[in-house]
Amino acid sequence: MHSPANPEAQPASAHECARRIAAAFAQYNGAFRAITRRAPARFEAGDWKASQHDRVERIELYDRFVERTVAEVRALLGASALDRALWRQIRAAFALEIASLPDAAFPKTYFSSVSRRLFGTIGVAPDIEFVAADLEPPLSTASPILTHAYGIHGSLPLLIEELLGNLRFRTPWKDLEGSIQQVAGQVRRHLESLGALEVVQRLEVIRAVFYQTTRAYLVGRIIGPGLCIPLVLALRNADNALRVDAVLMSGADVSILFSVSRSYFHADLERVDEAVAFLRSILPRKPVSELFTLLGRAKQGKTERYREIVRHLESTEERFVHAAGDKGLVMVCFTLPSLEVVFKVIRDRFAFPKNVRREEVLAKYQLVYKHDRAGRLVDAQEFRRLRLPRRLFAPELLAELLGETALTVHEDGDYLDFDHLYIERRLIPLNLYLRASSPTAAERAVRDYGQCIRDLARTNIFPGDLLPKNFGVTRHGRVIFYDYDELCEVTDCRFRDLPRTSRLEEEMAAEPWFYVADNDVFPETFVSFMAFTETQRATLLAAHGEIFTAAYWRQVQQRLVNGEVLEVLPYQGDVPPEGADAPPERALLRPAGSAPDLKHS
Repeated sequence: MHSPANPEAQPASAHECARRIAAAFAQYNGAFRAITRRAPARFEAGDWKASQHDRVERIELYDRFVERTVAEVRALLGASALDRALWRQIRAAFALEIASLPDAAFPKTYFSSVSRRLFGTIGVAPDIEFVAADLEPPLSTASPILTHAYGIHGSLPLLIEELLGNLRFRTPWKDLEGSIQQVAGQVRRHLESLGALEVVQRLEVIRAVFYQTTRAYLVGRIIGPGLCIPLVLALRNADNALRVDAVLMSGADVSILFSVSRSYFHADLERVDEAVAFLRSILPRKPVSELFTLLGRAKQGKTERYREIVRHLESTEERFVHAAGDKGLVMVCFTLPSLEVVFKVIRDRFAFPKNVRREEVLAKYQLVYKHDRAGRLVDAQEFRRLRLPRRLFAPELLAELLGETALTVHEDGDYLDFDHLYIERRLIPLNLYLRASSPTAAERAVRDYGQCIRDLARTNIFPGDLLPKNFGVTRHGRVIFYDYDELCEVTDCRFRDLPRTSRLEEEMAAEPWFYVADNDVFPETFVSFMAFTETQRATLLAAHGEIFTAAYWRQVQQRLVNGEVLEVLPYQGDVPPEGADAPPERALLRPAGSAPDLKHS
């Protein structure tokens, strides 16, 4: 990083501009943490609607502050606002201004956002921004996170009692002794199953409590020689009484909790990079970019994702190719075989029967970004003005991009410039998974497909196009929805029973013989177009037959309209069964493993 020999010799405007940008970041960060700090009070009051509002407000903060900072910088610099020599001085002064801050990569990302938006930078501009690929990875300098450490001296119940006793909730425990025995018993059984009970030395728990939707989580790890086991306790506040709802100790269970298909956590962390380093110790397969994002630092997550991609491209001779699965009518999707992400670019024109506009597609992705994803919608990172080497694209993919996304993708010498694209975690398309899997695994996936539709419904999401090709399967066997161009809110739909007729010519007509409005949905027709085997179809109907009835959707819709918050948990918690008063829907922890538009008849 270049630093001036004598910072005091710089023009006052460079100093002042750097100071203003640093102050703007500090204001943003303060506002971010202020919203995050509301989470304990929301949890104690059971005010889930306010929690939903906080989630959206916090997501919208970054762009609002960046836009305000860009306007302030323009006003401050006037005619010199696009003077690159001056911005090189501003960049150097800014580096000195924020040198002592924790999470120093965060203000650098903020500075780069301001610079890129002001200059409309394509690719990278290392002279006037902080380039992710050239910065020291944040975890390489992370100091140990502030944790509560508990020595294990033979009595697990006493250790758990001390752990739960350190919590500072105003909400009373429903049965503290019962929770202590529940947690201690599960921890003991898990350690015994691993043959690790005798070598455990201590328990370390991050001091900050993690909040997500209606649950609070204590996130920790059990340490011993050659041993690092996750321990996450899910806490529930029901009827103004606190209890432990679940104990998560397997890497798979904790990975599902920290999934890119779930909403961001609210945890008031003094140093986020330390928390990410801690989480990496118990989730070594999770990319750093995803962990930053899940802690609410979405822009830093994008910076780290870009770093991961650039570093990977430097170490491979592979080419970008079309992503596996059916060709999309709205997106061109491509990937690198050894990279676990997929790139999605909106086509210039959408083929029949798609009748959405580009602006509508963008709005649907923005809805997903701010919505409770409930473990069933994959997070899509939005990138603008991204530059990639042209030589890395397979000829057939290059031809399609230049021919069908020419409004977005441009050639510039040896590079392709992408005005706009999305990057998502790569999944196995469900239709391909069903073809390649054993009958048992395929039937598990079909059941979880039905559960996915239920979970989405309870969070006020109707996928629109329910074909299996629009769903993917994770490495944990969970089914996730990832094609958003026809997605809408359940409360915006009109779910209708299919009209009956006694006239054969009406029943056999190619077009509906009755009126169908744009928001009409006929659930009875869903299953007719799904390419399942007879066995898979029978499995789906036996487990989730009611999702193919209008009555089911109208019931869920009415509960949403009434203001209910319908839970979808990332684990199998101690919750009332379906049919109890205001029941949460259980999300499956381990899932038991061109057609017409299905929105309309």
